[in-house]
Amino acid sequence: MSFEYIKALHIIFVVTWFAGLFYIVRLFIYQTEAMERPEKERDILKPQLDMMASRLWYIITWPSAVLTLIFGTWVLSYRMGYLEMGFMQAKLAFVLLLYLYHFGCHKLFKEIQKGRTRWTSTQLRIWNEASTLLLFAIVFLIVLKSTLSMVWGLLALIGLGVTMMIAIKLYKNYRNKNS
Repeated sequence: MSFEYIKALHIIFVVTWFAGLFYIVRLFIYQTEAMERPEKERDILKPQLDMMASRLWYIITWPSAVLTLIFGTWVLSYRMGYLEMGFMQAKLAFVLLLYLYHFGCHKLFKEIQKGRTRWTSTQLRIWNEASTLLLFAIVFLIVLKSTLSMVWGLLALIGLGVTMMIAIKLYKNYRNKNS
């Protein structure tokens, strides 16, 4: 298989993995909020949301994470010299953080499927933004191929993080006013 096909497959599975990560935490939020509903509503919502989360997690998100790793390693085998470059080392560090985030989501998934949650929906909304920050870091590093640009990128990430926190707070206030 040619390098371009392998790289294309890597990118496709990165996209589907991120789609799964973005949506699974949204489902965690809905599941958490469903657990706070009256029993009649909870008995309808919880099984449906649990089924949706289970299908997303095991049919899309986990396979995409594994295939991303397989094709990413394959791509890197064509570009072994990249391992010595600072931008690639930084990118791989962010990818490691992304896999740790994935495992954190798996732990949350297991708890919520059992009907237990220790996180509020607001905390989960904040957790959901971690994958967005990692996406920005990884994409900018791989496109710019520069650790010097990473300094500016990190400053932009901090700004993005602060902006997202403000947006979450504003949304929470809006939601509370309109409830």
